[in-house]
Amino acid sequence: MNSFSRFFSRPVALAAVGLALLLGNAGCASSSRVGVSSDFDHGINFRAYKTWAWYPQQPVDVEGGPAQGYNSFLDQRIRKAVEIEMNKKGLTLTDKKPDVYVAYSAKVEDKQRLDPAFTSPYSYRWYSYGTMPTRVNDYKAGTVIIDIVDANRKQLAWRGHGQAQVDQQSISEEEVYRIVGSVLGTYPPQDNQAQR
Repeated sequence: MNSFSRFFSRPVALAAVGLALLLGNAGCASSSRVGVSSDFDHGINFRAYKTWAWYPQQPVDVEGGPAQGYNSFLDQRIRKAVEIEMNKKGLTLTDKKPDVYVAYSAKVEDKQRLDPAFTSPYSYRWYSYGTMPTRVNDYKAGTVIIDIVDANRKQLAWRGHGQAQVDQQSISEEEVYRIVGSVLGTYPPQDNQAQR
């Protein structure tokens, strides 16, 4: 038996490997995947849209802004992220007769996820009478919904929804850019989607 095999035959070595894997996965919360979905009016030619503006009656965000002449940090971050993404798509921000209006809503919620315990592929799974123990993980989910409204028809043309695990009760600047970029990454709908 070589030294490599002898090392991994010891329970302490297996425990160390399992702990390293667990700690490695624990640091992934801030870069967690963004769950994205979108829906749209299939009768619209999205390539005809060239200009956009913020929806005039934009609802207030979770931190209470914009209100009384100031914007919250979350509002500022989302607006900047949306402006960057819309510019990348070739749409020009205007204050006169836009093709579409853009509105958003954002919130952070406390959520729970049931995870089977001992999920590492290298750990021993404890089974008791045919059941596997689970643990409850508490986490915060940041959700951003972006609406694109046809300015002439005053009707919703496209809606994108993104949600990701966040670290605090507010969505940080890095998380805002990640979520907004993922949501608007699905706009405009591809030709094969728009022809359905």
